[in-house]
Amino acid sequence: MKSTQLPDGVLVSNYIDGHEKSLEILIYRHKQRIFSFILSKILNKDIAEDIFQDTFIKVIKTLKKGRYNEEGKFLPWVMRIAHNLVIDHFRRSKRIPTITNTDDFDIFSIISDDVLNAENQIIKSQILDDVKDLIEELPEDQKEVLVMRMYKDMSFKEISECTNVSINTALGRMRYALINLRKLIEKHQIILLSS
Repeated sequence: MKSTQLPDGVLVSNYIDGHEKSLEILIYRHKQRIFSFILSKILNKDIAEDIFQDTFIKVIKTLKKGRYNEEGKFLPWVMRIAHNLVIDHFRRSKRIPTITNTDDFDIFSIISDDVLNAENQIIKSQILDDVKDLIEELPEDQKEVLVMRMYKDMSFKEISECTNVSINTALGRMRYALINLRKLIEKHQIILLSS
């Protein structure tokens, strides 16, 4: 099989093993999609090119340090890096304020009911997707309470009746769910922003 036909995962392994050409093939294979994604958010070709280059500098550094572990998911991993760099760009240009994590921080308070412009709508959608993915990583009892409370808008009394636990247990599970969600956000380096 020619190297240009190898799956992403094999090319990543080959690059880590010292075959520099493998990274060239990966960049060439995904350049259009990644660059188009960045350009669609930034709307400035020069800045988009800078962010594209920064994305692959970060990819190279992570691969060289042996910290890549997204087996078989190279493109989504690179897209997440690009997405975070786009958000960093907006944050630096002060167009999007950041939210600081505190003990009282409610992860779902980042989503306002205001009419959002297209840029914020995209970011809001990405945040929701990221949060839903992270919720799947929570222990089952915590995930159950969090979904009932946040997505089904149930009271803690209703949750306790539905799950056959005391209200205090339901509250405790919710608290641990939010604490664990914060840890997962830091672990996955997901940037949460207000709209």
